[in-house]
Amino acid sequence: MNRLEYNLDSGFHAALSAPARAADIDAADDLYGWLIGSWDMDVVHYRVDLGSARRRGEIHFSWVLEGRAVQDVWIMPPLTAQRDAPTPGDAMYGTTLRVWDPALRAWRVTYLNPRTGQRDELVGRRIGEHLVQIGTHADGTPIRWNFTDITPDSFRWTGVALAQDGVTWTLEAEFHARRRSSSQPT
Repeated sequence: MNRLEYNLDSGFHAALSAPARAADIDAADDLYGWLIGSWDMDVVHYRVDLGSARRRGEIHFSWVLEGRAVQDVWIMPPLTAQRDAPTPGDAMYGTTLRVWDPALRAWRVTYLNPRTGQRDELVGRRIGEHLVQIGTHADGTPIRWNFTDITPDSFRWTGVALAQDGVTWTLEAEFHARRRSSSQPT
């Protein structure tokens, strides 16, 4: 078999994916399982205010690594748009791996975007009704990523970074996501 003809569904993808959360992670600690599936997103802010520029994207979440992690892929613009048009300079194509850490009783979160070189490390916990991830950009800048306005079929995600003054939090990203119906392509 030619390496280019390798069937990912029976090899890598089958080894990576998991059907559900691992049994040793309590339901109360399952912060991210509700995200499993595919989502469409509207981009309101992304490094600069895009409120009038209308950006769209897509996000896909899955259980991986024997159900001990949730991995996602954030894509902006959506894949269909990327195939049809030149990629804008503010494009995003990255992945987040959220791994349950039983000793910490929290989720270790790593985001990578090979297109831009962005790498972020955070720790995710529930604070009230929100999922809050606190950490740093690779350069040490403190960051907070928040899932808010959570329903079974929608959420708002914001990312803020601490400005150099050490006091002001600056909005870097804001996405409004809607779950895709099962009849929509993924």
